[in-house]
Amino acid sequence: MDHANSVQPRLPSPPRLSSLSSAERQDRIAEFVALNGRASVEDLATALQISIATARRDIVVLSQHGRVQRVHGGVRSRHIEATAQPELPALQREEEQREEKQRIGARAAARVRPGETIFIGSGTTALAAARSLRTRQDLRTHTADPTTVITNSLLVINALADASHIELIVLGGQLRRSEMSLIGHTAERALADLRADRVLMGIRAVDARAGLTNAWLPETQTDRAILAIAREVVLLADHTKFGHIAPAFVAPLNAAHIIVTDNQTSSEHIEAAVAAGVRVILA
Repeated sequence: MDHANSVQPRLPSPPRLSSLSSAERQDRIAEFVALNGRASVEDLATALQISIATARRDIVVLSQHGRVQRVHGGVRSRHIEATAQPELPALQREEEQREEKQRIGARAAARVRPGETIFIGSGTTALAAARSLRTRQDLRTHTADPTTVITNSLLVINALADASHIELIVLGGQLRRSEMSLIGHTAERALADLRADRVLMGIRAVDARAGLTNAWLPETQTDRAILAIAREVVLLADHTKFGHIAPAFVAPLNAAHIIVTDNQTSSEHIEAAVAAGVRVILA
């Protein structure tokens, strides 16, 4: 089942959020703090792309209304016990929504054509897509252009290392051990010199208003660099990722051209994505 918008959105430059009203901005700060438990002023300014002075003013207003608690250098939630738990390491998440991830990965991998260049990101659903590509013997081509996978994921590298029908390009960078991924300045410099036909990547949280968000601020710039290298961005997200907001803003929802999800994703979230100009494919 597909939901398609006739106009394919183009990937915009990472947006600034300064056009939000003060109330909307303060709502985002409150959501950030509720999810993260606490945050420095600098964290808030970076995540929401606002100035330090604006972040401080908003913290004062929120604390006066009892929505957050001011602490030295930043802010904390008044209900720390309700804070979202950190995401488990990738190797421990493989069994979560396993069947859904396998279906999503297979559906995303089916979009790959022989001779294309694909970027596959980190995460367990992206790993499922890589494993599906491993079994695609039709990708073995006798044309001048091999089927190529670029990745920053050690798990994807392991999955495809002995797949002789796929050329593998590996990014360097700082190792994020929990995700077994390579990120940071070195990875971003390499990405600037690369182009792909499509990106297959996962994300921590998807929300129509808050956009695409991840759990770890230092990874944000690498995520944005990945989004920028392909003419088609395919987001892989099972139903548990929708309607949530993680601390680090990555991009607006329509930075993805296609979202592949499972049939448990609510119609409300699907309709919101379609309204944003994103095609939704159910696996």
